[in-house]
Amino acid sequence: LERTGAVAAPVLRALREETVGGVLLLVAAVVAMVLANSAWGDWYADLSATVVGPAALKLDLSLGAWAADGLLAVFFFIAGLELKHEFVLGSLASRRKAAVPVAAALGGMIVPALLFAAVNLSSEAGAPVGWGIPMATDIAFALAVLAVVGRQLPVALRAFLLTLAVVDDLGAITVIAIFYSDYFEFAPFVAAVALLAFYAWLQHKRVRSSFIYVPLALSIWTLVHASGVHATVAGVALGLLTRVRADPGEAESPAERLQHRIQPLSAGLCVPLFAFFAAGVDLRGTDLAATFTSPLAIGIIIGLVLGKPIGVFGGAWLTARFTRASLSSSLAWRDVGTIGFIAGIGFTVSLLIAELAFSDSVEQLGTAKVSVLAASVLAAMLASIALVSRSRYYAALADEEERDDDNDGIPDVYQRPGSGSG
Repeated sequence: LERTGAVAAPVLRALREETVGGVLLLVAAVVAMVLANSAWGDWYADLSATVVGPAALKLDLSLGAWAADGLLAVFFFIAGLELKHEFVLGSLASRRKAAVPVAAALGGMIVPALLFAAVNLSSEAGAPVGWGIPMATDIAFALAVLAVVGRQLPVALRAFLLTLAVVDDLGAITVIAIFYSDYFEFAPFVAAVALLAFYAWLQHKRVRSSFIYVPLALSIWTLVHASGVHATVAGVALGLLTRVRADPGEAESPAERLQHRIQPLSAGLCVPLFAFFAAGVDLRGTDLAATFTSPLAIGIIIGLVLGKPIGVFGGAWLTARFTRASLSSSLAWRDVGTIGFIAGIGFTVSLLIAELAFSDSVEQLGTAKVSVLAASVLAAMLASIALVSRSRYYAALADEEERDDDNDGIPDVYQRPGSGSG
């Protein structure tokens, strides 16, 4: 057992890194696309459509639906924990510090949705119901790209991106709950709210038993699903109700403890499996030229690739220009533009909203998924180019600050006239 634990520990640590989670997500998506367009395509489609679960509880769902409704609830639980941490202890706890990245997030949601709507409302072949698709940012992919390409960038840039992504997740959940629920059942919804209140009370009373929390969480998820509200909302609600401030003498808060334990499950299993079932679009016999020239595809690609950076930069600049809020002194406006390109990586939540928006149209769903994948890849490429440029700038700046040509142990920048070195 000790040997097994010693082997598992490095794996668990790796799965807590955004880079590893992003890579697994990408691998799962690529495998799905290859399978769906190979001789195994029919097997893949049948696997995704395989129904399992008790019909009495209305949980006789396909494996694809289980991945979207069940596994992603774990992902959104982690997102809920991060949201709660940011609201209580992080960058969102200070209104002044949070104002600029929050405005950037809102701009990054509104502008893509408006661009998508403009394209699709102006065409008879448009699909305006998909307006929520380009609003989302994939936090795992975004932070993975930043971690791989932007190692020289200031910590403030990562904090800005994290705050933006957290607010973006909250916006996506709100959009899903309000606009992409098929029906609404009052009784199970009230029961779910009551159990959520009980969960909050248990947190307040410092109850720690998993024998209580696991059945309770499963019951809440089941009731939310039965109510017609998308079941992932249960995950983010539980995360927001979890205590994030550690008590005196407590090594870590319940939120930290749960995130430490569940993050590997989310990054290593739940999100990649969702990507595996969601990204496999059968393109055999598909006219890609016609697909990418459809209003639906154009709206998604323009929304993510152009709308996101325009909205992020515009929201941040307008807030800094017309309010008392200001951009962090360690960031430049070019950095905000770079963050805008990163935010255009919409993958996970965009695919989820696509499935909800076009569940009754296989053709439109396929177009939406292919467009999300293409737009996310394009946004990632543009973000990587921008990140490399900014990394070189900050690396050159760091070299200049450390330069000591006269080898006297004092950087030359502090010995120049007007530097204050005397």
